[in-house]
Amino acid sequence: MRKYIIKRIMLSVLILFCATFVIYIVLRCLPGNYVETMAIQLSTKPGAKSFEEWMAQLSATYGLDKGPIAGYFVQIGNMLKGNFGDSWRWTVPVIEKFNDVIWLSFVMGAIAFVLELIIAIPLGVIAATKQYSRADYAITAGALVGISLPTFFFATLLKLVFSVHLGWFDISGLVGRNHAQLDAMGQLFDKAHHLVLPIVTLVIISIGGLMRYTRTNMLEVLNSDYIRTARAKGLSEKKVIYHHAFRNTLIPLVTIVGGSLPGLFSGALITETLFSIPGIGYTSYHSMVVGDIPFSMFYMTFMAILTLSGNLIADILYAVVDPRVRIA
Repeated sequence: MRKYIIKRIMLSVLILFCATFVIYIVLRCLPGNYVETMAIQLSTKPGAKSFEEWMAQLSATYGLDKGPIAGYFVQIGNMLKGNFGDSWRWTVPVIEKFNDVIWLSFVMGAIAFVLELIIAIPLGVIAATKQYSRADYAITAGALVGISLPTFFFATLLKLVFSVHLGWFDISGLVGRNHAQLDAMGQLFDKAHHLVLPIVTLVIISIGGLMRYTRTNMLEVLNSDYIRTARAKGLSEKKVIYHHAFRNTLIPLVTIVGGSLPGLFSGALITETLFSIPGIGYTSYHSMVVGDIPFSMFYMTFMAILTLSGNLIADILYAVVDPRVRIA
């Protein structure tokens, strides 16, 4: 196990190196960036230097005067030293801004993820054990609706119904108008109230795929020879399903759980932007729009690390879920 983990970590470092290089090159090749916008603004002031002079000065300040490869090694060298620079868009250190917004996204993602597991997995099992019944058709139809609905459409629909027509929730934002006048507990509930619709959006658009995945794998296991043998031995249907079949269904589900790790920290870019929730998704979107290379580079590198870590955790969990699996 130790040798396997070390080998996977070394491979992950190599993949991370390649991923960060691609990320940096893509960011450098974007048609517009914050430096150009700033140079345009400064050059339009009375008596200011020309756009070209401002571009040369600002590019030297931000290290963009070097070639892409040289600039990448300068960037990666600073990152290895823990120096991620200052965000061009937010004018504060990248780490400071990241720490301010990441935990809100993590809370939203964690709540949505737990609700997704609680809802999707049991419904998928029910649909498989009652194949071709009304319950199966209803669950399958609901899953297909969840898969088919675009995030922006469903979020807009929720705001139209519950914010515009019913008035139960504010249409956007994290706090209400009277947030400053509330006590500590009132402010907490005010924020929780504003997170209801974003979390519902995240849950609904996610459970469809997991329900279908659970149903498909459960049906495959229920048709296995050892399940028929267990039933022939006289075991109760409840024990056959939840002790023998469900445990083997968990093996492919571990991949989904491990792959969901980045989602807990990455935030939902579309959802947070539509509801104006100042999480990491909302922040990274506005950073990328203006070409904020330091923050975007850090954010996507962080996502790459989480993805690689999630895959490693999923591989290790295989041996925990199924004793037949041994990593050698």
